[in-house]
Amino acid sequence: MWTDKDKQLMAAKGITEPVIEAQLKRFETGFPWLRLEAAATVGNGIQRLDAKQQNQCIKVWKEFQGGGASIEKFQPASGAASRMFKNLFAFINEGRAVPESDFEKQFFEGITQFAFYPLLNKTCVTLYKNNVGELIEAGRYADVLRALLLPEGMNYGSLPKGLLRFHRTASGSVHTPLEEHLEEGAQYAADASRRVRIHFTVSPEHRGGFERLIKSRVPLMEKVWGVKYDITLSEQKASTDTIAVNMDNTPYRDSEGKLLFRPAGHGALLENLNERDADVVFIKNVDNVVPLRLRSTTIRYKKVIGGYLVMVQRQLRKYLEALDKGNVKPADLKAMLHYAHQTLCIVDPSTDGMDDTALAAWLRDKFDRPIRVCGVVPNEGEPGGGPYLAYNADGSASPQILESAQINPADPAAMEMMRGGTHFNPVDLVCYIKDYKGIKFDLRKFVDPETGFISIKSKDGVDIKALELPGLWNGSMSNWNTVFVEVPIDTFNPVKTVNDLLRKAHQ
Repeated sequence: MWTDKDKQLMAAKGITEPVIEAQLKRFETGFPWLRLEAAATVGNGIQRLDAKQQNQCIKVWKEFQGGGASIEKFQPASGAASRMFKNLFAFINEGRAVPESDFEKQFFEGITQFAFYPLLNKTCVTLYKNNVGELIEAGRYADVLRALLLPEGMNYGSLPKGLLRFHRTASGSVHTPLEEHLEEGAQYAADASRRVRIHFTVSPEHRGGFERLIKSRVPLMEKVWGVKYDITLSEQKASTDTIAVNMDNTPYRDSEGKLLFRPAGHGALLENLNERDADVVFIKNVDNVVPLRLRSTTIRYKKVIGGYLVMVQRQLRKYLEALDKGNVKPADLKAMLHYAHQTLCIVDPSTDGMDDTALAAWLRDKFDRPIRVCGVVPNEGEPGGGPYLAYNADGSASPQILESAQINPADPAAMEMMRGGTHFNPVDLVCYIKDYKGIKFDLRKFVDPETGFISIKSKDGVDIKALELPGLWNGSMSNWNTVFVEVPIDTFNPVKTVNDLLRKAHQ
């Protein structure tokens, strides 16, 4: 089935034939729908902390920061911003002369409010000998967009979001998400020696842009924040790419007969995360940043969920140490089971009939896992995943972040749970990735392989199927211990389209 050139390509990527065969079989079988116990709500899977509890978490977090533990921000930043400008590309490609849609009108009416406007104005003068205002007055709207989006101009249509000018201060300085994540790191993720470790995952073609911006900004930022940055970069591994197939599930080949491999979604970054050597790791989306003057709520709740994570980890360590010593009393096992039910929200009817030996083994298996605390916000209609209690392969149910594509649309009960969901996943995670003895987990062992996605893409005008690995905060973390904590909607300010930068939170 495979030619010598196929095998050479696989070897170059570090992908074995059995892996490819398994991917091809998955295209045929698909992925099963996930079975739901309930949508997570406050009191049933989501913790709502009062002011006293929040302050206690912040106190614990500050003590943890000063205690010698290693802390890191893991920042996915490789995605291009092309979808952010989808509507503006359509304006150019469809040859429209003047703004017609509400989106286009909003963009041009607010164009001077964007942080990138001064650079856009300069670029237009360089390219066309006219500034933005003069081009718009002359009806040359498409030229303005070309200056913004295309390689001969600012190339914003191809750059990663982390390098775009998002915010502008009253003094006129501009800030990218990369810089604002560096600032955030100084505000909640510094260790006892005021070292701030941040790891960015980047695409190979833009690595140089990240390195140049880091080199130019970090010296001043270290002085301003009184920290020392330890910044590392990595790229998505070629070995995580997945084979593309035709609609009949046969391997797709281009006009030269070459196989097509595609990046397998953010789940591929589990390999990058697995190589990080830290006790605690914060993860969030690169576009969910706000200017410094609006960041206090975000910083507070990062410390809240960080402190809550530390408290959970300490309790689980205490239980695991007791279980390892043996001779745990029935009352102690009962207390541990209560914690599994009430804090970790694990539901497993099979524990009702277990003797003490079996229950101790069950508890040890459930407790000795990576831990994540996920901030969840009240659902205000944003598209994306949400918090649920979902069933696992062993028959237990536990907290999971699910996407709508994983839920069976033909299941009335599941659809009702979806409609009744009260909260949304903003990707606001803090993770403990070492075991209670301080040994780093192999995170690949806690993935649910049944939670990937198959999507339809286009290649050279032909429809093809693509395979995405279990998402980084979805199926890749299915078998972690997960706790959902409610955080304010003010902590969630994503930039999905360029016009989102006109919202109050980004001005």
